[in-house]
Amino acid sequence: MASETVSNRTAIRVGVVGVGRGLSMGGSDAATGLELVALCDTWQERLHQAGERLGVATYVDYDEFLSHDMDAVILANYFHQHAPFAIKALAAGKHVMSETAACHTLGEGVALVEAVEKSGLTYMFAENYPYMAYNQEMRRLYQKGHVGEFRYGEGEYVHPDPAEVKLGRSCGYDHWRNWIPSTYYCTHSVAPVMFITDTRPEKVNAFVIPYDTEDPTQTRTAKRSDTAATIICRMDNGAVLKSLHGSLRGHGNYVRIHGNQGLMENCRHGDKQRLRVWREPWEKRTGEPKETVYTPDFPVHHERATQAGHGGGDFFTGYHFAEAIRTGEPPYLDVYRGVDMSIVGVQAWRSALADSATVEVPDFRSRSVRRKYRDDDWSPDPARTGKGQPHSSVRGRIKLTAAARKLAKKVWKSQGFDVAGM
Repeated sequence: MASETVSNRTAIRVGVVGVGRGLSMGGSDAATGLELVALCDTWQERLHQAGERLGVATYVDYDEFLSHDMDAVILANYFHQHAPFAIKALAAGKHVMSETAACHTLGEGVALVEAVEKSGLTYMFAENYPYMAYNQEMRRLYQKGHVGEFRYGEGEYVHPDPAEVKLGRSCGYDHWRNWIPSTYYCTHSVAPVMFITDTRPEKVNAFVIPYDTEDPTQTRTAKRSDTAATIICRMDNGAVLKSLHGSLRGHGNYVRIHGNQGLMENCRHGDKQRLRVWREPWEKRTGEPKETVYTPDFPVHHERATQAGHGGGDFFTGYHFAEAIRTGEPPYLDVYRGVDMSIVGVQAWRSALADSATVEVPDFRSRSVRRKYRDDDWSPDPARTGKGQPHSSVRGRIKLTAAARKLAKKVWKSQGFDVAGM
């Protein structure tokens, strides 16, 4: 197996699936010891351009790609297709780092957990937001007991864009960004709070801001899902987490942790990489200020991490993936946490469609719990149509306007996407 050979090499040879997002995740990096050796994508023109530029092998067929001499695979393919690709890679003896989401259905979550357990290989969930400097610092402070026990937290990921930008990264009517429900893209807001506090969600209630027929950043696109979602999670220690994510105005990502002895949050104004820590006057130590605001460094490789995308998170996912392979110890963002974070969005959609009713988030660490969900393929994926499958919007089926279709074809054609027959 790959895990038996990597420890004797300086470099860990990786192949990347997805030449768009994937090239910012798995390039050769001396600080991590990852060496890019192969690429796989179905967009052949972009694939061959990337392969020539980087001097690595290229594959259109995923099975052929898995036969390449390499130790690990980084998955940056479509959001709803990661689990089947990960399961195949593990069966081929490759370590896996997977972009979000870890799985698209609860049945896939069960299958993925069992594939990792059977393989004995490293699986890492590549959720990068926990590794921003202020989130790593909040975890450090929390572990030291600086704010007491976690009682309430907020994670927020708000990302609006003009119609043309949205269309440019979602070529094709059935591209996942055009139909994924508003609750599903939740890991950027849920994961940092889970990482800081070492808690997991047990139940969710979701509230959806419906598709806005008066917002041109929605009506001029091919998007058929809602504006945004708020998910309320009840955590396993009794705390409450509020996740807000979607395309509301006011771009930003924020994390707020209330303990029973203090508060931590990244700043909403000015330099948003700054951390604010608050202690009540009667609880602070002698000489300690009530409020401290500072910009924390990364715990290791600060200079290298500051050059990476997503606030340094793109460096640390690769760094911890490589460390896990070398040591044989599971990474913090292992398959169980990856599935936990991902199925929050699935179960939240069930809640939203049931008038925000409470829905459980099953823990697949338990083999007995898995039985109930093994065949659960509930999904709004247009390719998985059938009885009982949900819509992508709380409004039901969203019909695209003629103007939206015209603009979509124009933008997609400019991206090199084949629009013939559309």
